[in-house]
This record gives sequence, C-alpha cells and structure tokens, in this order.
Amino acid sequence: MPIRLAENFRALFYTPYYATKALGFYEREGVDVELRNSAAPGDAVAGLLDGTIDVTWAGPMRVMKARDRETDSPLLCFCEVVARDPFYLVGRPGPSKFRLTDLPGLRFAAVSEVPTPWMCLQHDLRLLGIDPATLVRAADRSMGDNFEALRNAQLDVIQVFEPYVSMALSEGIGDVLFAASARGPTVYTTFIAARDAMARHHDAFAAMTRAVERMQTWLADHSAEELALVVAPFFPEIAGNILSSSLRRYLEAGIWASATEVSRPGFSRLADSLQSGGFISRPPRYEDCVELPPG
Repeated sequence: MPIRLAENFRALFYTPYYATKALGFYEREGVDVELRNSAAPGDAVAGLLDGTIDVTWAGPMRVMKARDRETDSPLLCFCEVVARDPFYLVGRPGPSKFRLTDLPGLRFAAVSEVPTPWMCLQHDLRLLGIDPATLVRAADRSMGDNFEALRNAQLDVIQVFEPYVSMALSEGIGDVLFAASARGPTVYTTFIAARDAMARHHDAFAAMTRAVERMQTWLADHSAEELALVVAPFFPEIAGNILSSSLRRYLEAGIWASATEVSRPGFSRLADSLQSGGFISRPPRYEDCVELPPG
C-alpha cells in the first residue's frame, strides 16, 4: 500500500523532499511514496484529518495552530527538513549598510502567500524595539507582483524566497539586504501526520525518516550544481543557472537540517514568533506537537 504524501506547495526551499524522491531513497528503504499536489499552502491538513492523505510536509506552525485551537488536536510533526527561515529581504542598496531598523522608512512588501515569514520578521523587529505597525507595508500581493514592483522602482524592499533572490541579483535590480536564516534555528518544515496515521503507518514513516537521513548525507557530499540536476524536472520553469545559484545560496545559509530530529531551540523560536504575531495565543509544548523520530 503506497503512502500518500502531499506536498505543501511547489517551492525551492522544499528541494530536499524532491531530492529524496528523485534519488530513489524512499524505495531503498522499502516504502512506496506517492507524491500528491496540494491546491494551496495548508490545504493538505484537511486531508490528514479526513484520511484522504497519510502525511504531508509543512510548517510546524500548522500543528501549533491546531493545538492552540484544540488541546486534543491529533496533528503531530516529525522529521525536520527545513531548519532555518528561507526568506530574504531584497532591495536596492542605500548609501550605508542596511539594518532592519531602517525598514520603517522604506516602501516594503511582505510575503502574502503564507503567514510564517511575516510572523518571524515581525518578531525580529519587535526584538529590536520596532513596532511592525509603523512599517509602510504592502501585505496583499504575490511575490511575483512584488518582484515586478521592485523592478519598476515602486518598492524599496521585498520579502521573497528563491529563485526571486537570484533573479534580482542576476538582473541587477536588487541586493540581499537581510537573510532571515541569520537569526539561527527556526523549524520551518517537517512531516506532519495525524496521531492515528502515526500508529497505523509507524514502519513506513520510520522508513521515510531513514530515507530523509540518506538525503541529508547525500546533500553534505554534493554540490549545488549536482543537486540542481537531480531536482530540475520539478522546476522546469527555472533556468539552470538560476536554479544552481538558488540552491547554492540555501546550502551556504544552512537552510536544510543535517539531522531529522526536530530542533527544540528551532521549535521555541518559531513558537515565540507565532505568539508575538498573534497567530497563536499561548506557547505550545514541544512534547504535545512533536513525535520522536520513528524507530
């Protein structure tokens, strides 16, 4: 029986998941993984609850939010893959080195497609004594639209992930002003499943975790160019040089976890950001949200 794995949405920072599939590591561990698309970020959660899918990858923020709403939520996360925030602030350089404290004086567009990047950036700003409400912020446009606005000098700074960063550098329309990964561990993406599925598919999920461990070892021994060749079929719309540049930036930033255990410091940092932004009302307990690596 295949394991029905739903992707959250197609994004370069999820590359390790595609590489695990493309390199045949699931099959080597004896598990048949059927990769399914999701219509929109977070949509797969409903499938976990009604049993139409077995597991998805997404931010643990989905588990934290569900636990905040219902203390007996069945959702659990396991097997960390994206260990740091993969978003960047990109804009035209000013007369001096950019600092986050400069942001309130600039025309800025935040990510609208998913909540976590802005929640995390808000918390960064609050820790510096800046009220995010003071920003002149566009909050309702896509990253693609914001990229065009930066190109047309209608915005000063945009919050984006790859490949927009590499595209901006390639076209000379912006520089990296701030890498959110620099804040340190922030658990960004794990597998998520319902408690009953964790019990029912224990052996298969353990095999999937071992497959990810194989991928992590492979990732440490191969270049961005080699990784790009592996995952290029998942991103046919991205030029080869941009794909390699994007993956190299993520590798150098340490975006991807080197171990599958969900980081406690990274979990706490994400929880603090979500509570700071009002996404959750109280800090979640690690033990309530995280399943220990299946063994």
